[in-house]
Formats: sequence, structure tokens, C-alpha cells
Amino acid sequence: MQTVLLLMGLLAGAVLPTQAGINAMLTEQWARNPVLTACASFAVGTVALAGWVFVARLPVASPAGTSWWHWTGGLLGAFFVAAVTFLAPRLGAVTTVVLVIAGQLVVASLLDHFGLLGYRQRSFDLMRALGVAFVLVGVFLVRR
Repeated sequence: MQTVLLLMGLLAGAVLPTQAGINAMLTEQWARNPVLTACASFAVGTVALAGWVFVARLPVASPAGTSWWHWTGGLLGAFFVAAVTFLAPRLGAVTTVVLVIAGQLVVASLLDHFGLLGYRQRSFDLMRALGVAFVLVGVFLVRR
């Protein structure tokens, strides 16, 4: 099961530069605006996920008991897709992805260290700090 999870993580990472490139081309050839492209991307994704829910007959839970900020994930996703769509053709795939990874590692380290947003608390130790530092050095190196 661990191998499947690791492969799924790699696949999720592999789709980022692919999606960014596809969305950048859609912006250039159709939308002329990364926000409109992100909107189209989310519309297609919403239809795909709704189809999955329907076909798999997944139960739809009541939103009772959730806080307003639990619904902000979609806003964060919209910003992410629009930003990457804007950045990819200007910075290139490698620079865009390494910047995204650096941002993810910095914030993920804080979320883990303080046990925020439901993550189990994991201290930001020397090995994690070195890992983040190497990625930040990588940002510098790919920009050279």
C-alpha cells in the first residue's frame, strides 16, 4: 500500500507541469487571460469530479458543523491554478515547479511543526531544515 501511495504522490507531482503547460497554451490560444483559463479548468474538473461522485454513488454529507474557512480550499486552488498558468510561460516549467515546491515545503514545515490544520505535529528538526534548504538552493540554481 505504501508503494501505491508513493506512486500516487509522484503522479500528482507529474501532472503539475503538464497542467501548467496545457493551461498556458489554452490562455494563449483561447482565453487570453490566466484567470479565465483557471475558471475553464475548474469547470472541466468540477464536471469530472461530479461524474465520479455520481458513478461511484458517493454519499453527499451535510455541511452542518463546518466552519466558513473549511470552504476556502477552492479559493486557494483557484489562486494556485491561475498563478501557475500565468507563471509557467514566463518562467518555464522547471523554475515554476521548483518555486511551487519551495513554497509548499516552507508552509508544510510550519503546518507540521505546529500541528496545524489537522496535521500531526512533527518537529522541524535539522534533517527537515536541510531538506528545505536544499530545495531553496535549488531555486537559486535553476534560475542561473
